[in-house]
Amino acid sequence: MNGFFAGTSILYFLGCLALGVLYAWLLYRGNKNLDKKLRYILATIRIIVVTAIAWLLFAPLIKTLNYTLDKPVIIIGQDNSLSVGQVKAAGFNQKLYEQNLKILKDKLSDKYEVKVYHFSDYVGDGLDFKGQGKLTDASSFFQKVKDEYTNRNVGAIILATDGIFNHGGNPLYSINQINAPVYTIALGDSIPKRDVLISNVNYNNIVYLDDDFTIEVQVQAFQSDGENTILTVNQNGVKVQQQSLAISGNSFVKTIPVKLHAGKIGIQKYTVQLSTLQNEITTKNNTQTFYVEVIDGRQKVLLAAAAPHPDLGVLKEAISLNKHYEAKLVLADDLNATDPSKFDLVVLYQLPDVQNISTSFLQKLTTLKKPTWYVLGAQSNVGTFNQIQNQVNLASANGSLQEVYPDFANGFTNFSLSEEDKKQFATVDPLLMPFGRLTVNASATAIFNQRIGKVSTQQPLLFFTTDNGLKTGYLMGEGLWRWKLSAAENETEQSALNDLISKTVQYLSVKDDKRRFKVFTSKSAYDENEAIQFNGTLYNESYQPVNEAEVKLQVKNEAGKIFNYVFSKTENGYQLDAGTMPAGNYSYVANTVLGGQKFTASGSFYVNALIAEYQQTTANHQLLNTISKQSDGKLFMPADLLKIADEILKNENIKTISYEDRKYNELINMKWLFGLILILLSVEWFLRKRNGEL
Repeated sequence: MNGFFAGTSILYFLGCLALGVLYAWLLYRGNKNLDKKLRYILATIRIIVVTAIAWLLFAPLIKTLNYTLDKPVIIIGQDNSLSVGQVKAAGFNQKLYEQNLKILKDKLSDKYEVKVYHFSDYVGDGLDFKGQGKLTDASSFFQKVKDEYTNRNVGAIILATDGIFNHGGNPLYSINQINAPVYTIALGDSIPKRDVLISNVNYNNIVYLDDDFTIEVQVQAFQSDGENTILTVNQNGVKVQQQSLAISGNSFVKTIPVKLHAGKIGIQKYTVQLSTLQNEITTKNNTQTFYVEVIDGRQKVLLAAAAPHPDLGVLKEAISLNKHYEAKLVLADDLNATDPSKFDLVVLYQLPDVQNISTSFLQKLTTLKKPTWYVLGAQSNVGTFNQIQNQVNLASANGSLQEVYPDFANGFTNFSLSEEDKKQFATVDPLLMPFGRLTVNASATAIFNQRIGKVSTQQPLLFFTTDNGLKTGYLMGEGLWRWKLSAAENETEQSALNDLISKTVQYLSVKDDKRRFKVFTSKSAYDENEAIQFNGTLYNESYQPVNEAEVKLQVKNEAGKIFNYVFSKTENGYQLDAGTMPAGNYSYVANTVLGGQKFTASGSFYVNALIAEYQQTTANHQLLNTISKQSDGKLFMPADLLKIADEILKNENIKTISYEDRKYNELINMKWLFGLILILLSVEWFLRKRNGEL
C-alpha cells in the first residue's frame, strides 16, 4: 500500500510540474522585450509557483516517520517488613548489603531505566531498610508494577525479600500477568531457630454478658523438643486461666481451647502469653493481645397477668429459648409492687382484668410509654382496655367468646415466617376471642387475620401499631396452649409458635434510635495499620439532617491521653479520618451546638496489635526459587546480588525496543510554502514591472 501511495504522488508531482512548464512556456515564449537570461529566470519562478499551487490543489499527504527508543525498565522491590528487619542469616552484613543494592541500582542505570520501591503493608518509592512494616504484601507490589507499567518495556524485576508473605494474595499468581523475569534476593534465614510462639488466636469480637465463650489459641514451637511452657490468659491485667503445655517434636503445633466467662460489660482486654524458653530467637511472638466487647444483650420481658393460665407458660418458655431475652412472670397483687421501668417489653395477658387487680400497675405503665403486647381473653376488662389505649376499640363486648382461626395476612413485612411455619398455623385449633365489633387504627399491620369457621375476614387477629415511635402488639384471643398441642400432635420438630412469639418479642422490644446527634466509627475493631474513620449526623427539630454547626471530637486512650479533632462537613453530615493509632482501647466524645442546644455523642473502639511478622521467623527461600524459575529468572543470595547485573545484561530478551511513529500531514498545512509562493510571485512581479512588462 505504501508503494502505491508513493507512485501516485510522483505522478501527481510530474503532472503539476508539466502544468507549470506549459504555463511558463506559453507566458514567456514570444516575449522579445525581456533579456533572454531574465526570461529564463522569470520562467523558472513561474514554473515553481504554478507547480506549487497545482500541488496544493491536489493536497497530497506528506508522510513523516519518527522513531522512539524505549529502554528496558528494571524494577527493584525491597521488602521493608519487620520479619526482614528482625531475622538475619549467619554472616549477613546489613551495611554491605545496602551498599551493594545501591551499587546494583547505579550499575543498571547506565543502560536501563531503573525504578525502585519498598513494600510491606503498603508500597512506597525508593529504598528503605528500616524494616518496620507490620505486614508483608508482595501481591500489592506486583499489582503496582502491573498498573503503572502496562504497555511499557519491563525488562526484569528484582525482588529482595525473605519469602514470608502474610497479607494479600500469593505472588505466584501475580508474576504470570507481568511477563518479565523475576530475580529474587533471598533474605532472612531459612533454618528454623529455637522459638515458641502464639501463631493465632480465634475469638468472637462480641459476646454477651454472663455467657461462657471459648477462644482457640494456636501454639507453635521449633527446635524445642522436650521443653515445657505455660500458657496464661489475663483479663484487664488479672490472670483468669493458666495451664502447662509439654512440647513434643522440633516442629510442634497444637490448638488449645480456653473457656472464658463474660462477667463484665464493656470492652475487655485479654492477653494470651507463653512463658519464654532459653535462647529463643525472639520473645515478641510469645504474647498476643485482643479485645472482646461484652454487651448486655438480654432484653427483659415482663409477663403480667391477674391469674395463672397455660398460655403464660407457653409465652415464658418461647421467650426464654432466646438466650438474649429474660422473661419474668408476675401475678395478681405482686403487680402493683413491680416497677415496669426495669423492663424492655411488657406483655399484658388479659389485663386490664375484670376484677381491676392491676389498676396501680397499669397507671405506672401508661406514664412510661413502654412497648406493650396486649393479649385479650375471657378475663379481659374490654371497657378499660378501650380506655387505656387509643389504637383499638372492641365495642358491644358482652362477655361472650367466639372461636377464631389464624389466617396469614399477605403483605406483612415487619418480620418473616417460613413457609413451613405458615403451614403449621393453617392447621391449629382456634383461639377464644371476646365477642364484639372490632375497630383498628388504619396504620395497623396484621400478621394474622381472623377466620370464622371457613370464612376469612379482614379483621386482624395478631397485629402491630406504632404511635409516635412506640410499638404495640395485640393478640385478640387466648388459647396459645392449644396451638402448642396442635404442633405436638403433628409431631413437628420445629415449633412455629415458638418462632412466632420470639420474633414478635424481638420486633416489639427493638428501640428506634431517634437521637438528634450521632457519631460512630465505621467499625468497632481496627488493626493498627488501618485509619480510624468517624461518621456523624446531626438533625434539626424536624429531624432533617443539617451540618452548619461545627463538630469537635476528643479521643482518649487507655493512659488517659486526649487527642482533639474537628470533623469535616459532607453533603448532609460529618466525616473524620483520624489516621492510624497504636494498639489499645479508646473512648471518644463528640460535641456540637445547634440552636443554642448542646449535643453530645460518645462511644468506644479498639485497635488490635499486628504481630503477623513475628509469627513466622523462618524464611521461605523455596517459594522465592519457585517465583524465579516460573518467570525465567534466578535466585541469588545477598552476597552475590551484584551478579544480577551480569545476568540481566546477557539476557537477550531484555533489550531496547524501537517504536515507529508514522504521521501523514496535508501539504496545505505547511505555512512556509505559502510564504515561498508569495515571495516568488513578488519577485516575478517586481522584475517584470522594472522591465516594463506590467
